[in-house]
Amino acid sequence: MKWDDIDQQVCSVARALSVLGERWTLLIIRDAFRGTRRFDDFQRSLGVTRHRLSERLGKLVDEGVLTRVAYMDRPTRYEYRLTRKGLALYPVLMTLSQWGDDWMDDGNGPPQRYRHSLCGKQTRAVLSCDECGAPLRPEEVSAQAGEVLSAYVAHLNARGEPLPSEGELAREAAQYWRESRSDQA
Repeated sequence: MKWDDIDQQVCSVARALSVLGERWTLLIIRDAFRGTRRFDDFQRSLGVTRHRLSERLGKLVDEGVLTRVAYMDRPTRYEYRLTRKGLALYPVLMTLSQWGDDWMDDGNGPPQRYRHSLCGKQTRAVLSCDECGAPLRPEEVSAQAGEVLSAYVAHLNARGEPLPSEGELAREAAQYWRESRSDQA
């Protein structure tokens, strides 16, 4: 599978990576959360080439993570603002930052700490069950097939065909789903 086709998998992680998995992308989003809005400010902060930054910003706009808003008419200049889809990435950045603090700090402690403005205390991201409120731990959570994967597995079972490996399942299910939808059209 080519990287450009990663979004075709029946896998939420792969689909998210098709938008967020390129170099610089999460750092652009991080800076947007810190209030950076203008092209030159992103470039100054990140040190990325103008071409690469333009490419990444364009993709984030195309994907609806950022929106371009004109702030000057002559010449027309734009700033980039997080959309609701972009703002929904906040927990991703918080947990990624926390992972970096916990595992990549070289013994120097976190470079930044986060303060919750409502209570005034320093805070860390906590992943918890939306039903019971208990912290989510990897050994207590299991993935279950959604609609597309379930339909593909049922299709294979009905034909007496063996299930592909976990790695192949998402890709083959996506292909099956696309073909079945085109047959219905």
